[in-house]
Amino acid sequence: MASESSFDVVSKVDRQEVDNALNQAAKEIAQRYDFKNVGASIAWSGEKIVMTANSEERVKAVLDVFQTKLIKRGISLKSLDTGDPKASGKEYRLEAAIKEGIATDEAKKISKLIRDEGPKGVKAQIQGDELRVSAKSRDDLQAVIAMLKQADLDVALQFVNYR
Repeated sequence: MASESSFDVVSKVDRQEVDNALNQAAKEIAQRYDFKNVGASIAWSGEKIVMTANSEERVKAVLDVFQTKLIKRGISLKSLDTGDPKASGKEYRLEAAIKEGIATDEAKKISKLIRDEGPKGVKAQIQGDELRVSAKSRDDLQAVIAMLKQADLDVALQFVNYR
């Protein structure tokens, strides 16, 4: 009897890469001419990333610089949860959080997608904030990975523990 092959679908972000992108963005903001004398900054505040500037457009420009750095470092923008700019005294603040793990409703949506559109005999189980996909054929698992990469989902997915 053939043994089952499996892989895990997870949504994780390398904190070091986010930190590097944040430091690069802070350096660019400090050096760029259009950010001079506008009080523009970006920094960690606990688990959140806080961007500040003296106008709503400037704080959105800070976010744009940060997003560019994330993309260059290979981090999906789907893992960045950004709010709206809020006026705080004379400055505007924008908070962003890094989303990790697959929420239960997203995991259910993904497993339903695998059941409905994936090859026959492929099983998906929700395990905490990740999803275990198993099948007898490795070709079926490859087909599921390709299908999930094509799907328009709200989370950034990685495929690990392929065995």
